[in-house]
Amino acid sequence: MTAATAEDAPDRPADGLPGFLDELRWRGLFHDATPGLAARLATGRQIAAYNGFDPSGASLHVGHLVPITALVHLQQRGGRPVVLVGGGTGMIGDPSGTSAERNLLDRATLEANLTGIRSQLERFLTFEGPNAAVMVNNLDWLSELSMLEFLRDVGKHFTIPYMLAKDSVQTRLGGGLSFTEFSYMLLQAADFRHLYRSFGVELQMGGADQWGNITAGLELIRKTEDGDEGGDLAHALAFTLLLDQSGAKFGKTAAGTSVWLDAERTTPYAFYQYWLGQGDADVGRLLRFFTLLDRSAIEALELEQSARPEERPGQRALALEVTARVHGREAAQEAERQSREVFSGGLLALNEADFRAAIAELPRAPLPASAAVTAAATALAAGAVSSNGEARRLIAQGGLYLNDIRVAAADDPLPEPVHGRFWVLRTGKKNVRIVERAD
Repeated sequence: MTAATAEDAPDRPADGLPGFLDELRWRGLFHDATPGLAARLATGRQIAAYNGFDPSGASLHVGHLVPITALVHLQQRGGRPVVLVGGGTGMIGDPSGTSAERNLLDRATLEANLTGIRSQLERFLTFEGPNAAVMVNNLDWLSELSMLEFLRDVGKHFTIPYMLAKDSVQTRLGGGLSFTEFSYMLLQAADFRHLYRSFGVELQMGGADQWGNITAGLELIRKTEDGDEGGDLAHALAFTLLLDQSGAKFGKTAAGTSVWLDAERTTPYAFYQYWLGQGDADVGRLLRFFTLLDRSAIEALELEQSARPEERPGQRALALEVTARVHGREAAQEAERQSREVFSGGLLALNEADFRAAIAELPRAPLPASAAVTAAATALAAGAVSSNGEARRLIAQGGLYLNDIRVAAADDPLPEPVHGRFWVLRTGKKNVRIVERAD
């Protein structure tokens, strides 16, 4: 997929930067900001803002779409995004939002990860024009910083009580926190000051769990930089942490695996299905968070969703828009076509890779351990029915299908498995379960 261009984005909103915070608020993205940010944006003058991305893997996942989308909104309104990829801090680890210390990465692994992440970020932001995005790697300056310089120019401006008071530190003290991770907020503060000095960055953005690290940067800039009397030199903005139904950070499948932006790790079809499978109660919020559809379009979709929830108009729009942003419009439309085939009887025609992606979110059960497995026993094992009697009644009514073949009798044998190990069990148009042969 090619990099984003100015033509990919909607027209610049008429209220420009002064309306940026209101845009985030109605979308539900706004969590907190320092008091002077609204006044700074109200001037209408271009502002440079950065968000950091952890390079612990070669691909970003859907949870990263929250800060990416915020940077897109900023750029559309005339702001200048600065993307910081933490090649330096990635070698240290960040205690925020984690329960254990992260593995330290070597330089070769970091370089490979940076290459993958850069190609993904370029899909969303334009790197040309008067408010072109800039991408930087903090390894470029942190690797040049000696221990003595760090202690003298950064460390002396922070007290231990100040650092201990941060939530990201408090949550880890009981289980152990190394000095390496304890120092992370100071390195992030040094990043903010470097970007303030070298790129004119006045605003750092991040998730709500990053607030302590972000405000440490404000503290360092306040103490070391000269500014106009009465004016804030720098500002902070925190996004809402998006959580799933279990309370974990958004971006995991039912099996607990991440949904990646890399098509090799999560296929466009599986990516589309992930969004299509979101619940009715969440779809309006997700449309606001992850699409660039305007307010009138989203509110119209919510009305349509309320009137015809069985048609899932909100989920279909969400899946198409987000997949198109990540994988391109053509791939999104192909995923949409495949999805229609799955739920209109076309699941069996998919190749094995797409078939496995299609069933990833479907209920799954092992094949019953029996020498002669029957259709009724399979339906019971899969949880499609609660008893053998219910299975027989369902079959008599013509309501049970295995691999799209209507079961005629309770003792019918199973048809040949799909791709050598799967049976698709249907008891209705949308009630699909998978039975899998044990290894």
